[in-house]
Amino acid sequence: MSTQRFTPEFKQEAVRQIVERGYSVAEVSARVGVSAHSLYKWVKAVTPDQAEKHATELVEAKSEILRLRAQLRRTEEERDILKKAARYFAKEPE
Repeated sequence: MSTQRFTPEFKQEAVRQIVERGYSVAEVSARVGVSAHSLYKWVKAVTPDQAEKHATELVEAKSEILRLRAQLRRTEEERDILKKAARYFAKEPE
């Protein structure tokens, strides 16, 4: 009983059909002649695991929070300057 070997290009195309084009594993399995079990393993090998994906999302969220805080600080400073200017120009001329 020999195991069939597939080229990396073949595996990549099969995974692309599932991940990018939206075909089900069963459809691709029947079309290319590979077991569904093998396809699931190939897909899992190329997609980042959930912990890694979650860590990336956390880093992106933190950087977004920092950017928004800086923007809020600038906006509050601009508001304060405008308030001071409005008070200055609202005074009666002496």
